[in-house]
Amino acid sequence: MPLSVVIITLNAAAQLPACLDSVDFADEVLVVDSGSSDGTVELARARGARVIHQDWLGFGPQKQFAVEQAAHDWVLCLDADERVSAPLRTSILAALAAPTARAYRFARCNRFLGRYLRHGEGYPDWSLRLFHRGHARWSDDAVHEKVVVASEAGPVATLAGDLMHDSAESIAAYLTKQNRYTSLAAEAAVAAGKRASAGRVALSPLVRFFKFYVVRRGFLDGLPGFIHVTIGCFNSFTKYAKMREIALRAGRHGSGQG
Repeated sequence: MPLSVVIITLNAAAQLPACLDSVDFADEVLVVDSGSSDGTVELARARGARVIHQDWLGFGPQKQFAVEQAAHDWVLCLDADERVSAPLRTSILAALAAPTARAYRFARCNRFLGRYLRHGEGYPDWSLRLFHRGHARWSDDAVHEKVVVASEAGPVATLAGDLMHDSAESIAAYLTKQNRYTSLAAEAAVAAGKRASAGRVALSPLVRFFKFYVVRRGFLDGLPGFIHVTIGCFNSFTKYAKMREIALRAGRHGSGQG
């Protein structure tokens, strides 16, 4: 089956070449850019990608817009700092040669502080990115967007091989992004009618640490694994704290479970 790879970008000139090199097997590469000023658009076009400009719509809507502009029904959705490993490439080509499902997931391996994490929150980080757009679509979530598969499409299949997430951002940049994400997540949770109890604020980071550092063996990833899990715990605390703040500003006390 012909495949379109769709990538959303904003000032991704440093990360994009490796991503494009890893998907040279695709029938089309479509880049949807939201206003880069670092040469991303020119670089993508020079490497044969089709480029479309779209002002930022939020993560879910932006990715769905990109899917809808693709030339082919089978799409593989990537971020600019991701690349398809050789084993995953083999699995994708085999799946497209004789599809047994309408949507496929695979593990994502995240690089953090110079190390590819293999435990904790960092792995396997299951990601559903390959699908037939007639049977699945991106959610409208502004953050923590996900692919929603139609019920009649059947079960999601799993492919061997890793999607390598090779983010080179600094800790400062990572924390800035997490601060933005927790704000969006808190706003979405409150809008959905959820509340953050005092117990949830206090206990959620502890439960999260035990789950990912102990049960999921994040300790095996050394100091990078410890820092990664700890930041995730702080994100959980921050989200619920922000939910309390939003509720208080609206004149509520935020009682109940979130």
